[in-house]
Amino acid sequence: MAFNDLTTPWTMLATRRSGKPRDMVAPGPDATELAAILAVAARTPDHGKLAPWRFVIVLPPARDAFEALLVRAYRADKPDAGRLEIEAITSFAHQAPALVVALHRPRPDSHIPAWEQELSTGAAIMNLEHAAHARGYVAGWLTGWATYSDRVRDAFGAAPERIAGFVFIGTPSRPLDERPRPDSADVVSVWAP
Repeated sequence: MAFNDLTTPWTMLATRRSGKPRDMVAPGPDATELAAILAVAARTPDHGKLAPWRFVIVLPPARDAFEALLVRAYRADKPDAGRLEIEAITSFAHQAPALVVALHRPRPDSHIPAWEQELSTGAAIMNLEHAAHARGYVAGWLTGWATYSDRVRDAFGAAPERIAGFVFIGTPSRPLDERPRPDSADVVSVWAP
């Protein structure tokens, strides 16, 4: 896959949009491209050089096992789950060609405040999304019940780690919708002492 034909870095930043993982199709990044995307993700603000985040790639052959994990965890938490709920979980597990589980791994032994570590994790995921866009793909960062499930988290790590989200990457199957953005006047001000 060729890089996006974006004339400037500004254009690349101004045109990035999240895609809906359920609408993503092949091709997705191959192993070399995904490694490059994750290398860019790691180039993020990180006070103290803690790398309070990490990424776990769920390869296509592991998607069935990922689905089984999600179904087991969901049924353990919600034994009365209905067929439609389980179908939604199955669909979630198989969306988009590529899946990266982003984990926040706090370093409580550090003098760097927990809040700054959390911000760095979010910045790393945003860099991942920008890098996917720059490579010509679309990314979607999803959370939901699995993000907060200790059973799901334990398949990827252990407390005090937390899942920060599931980042799906692929090619959009249709033009992306532009979502409403905040008006600058609502989110930008000038401090007046």
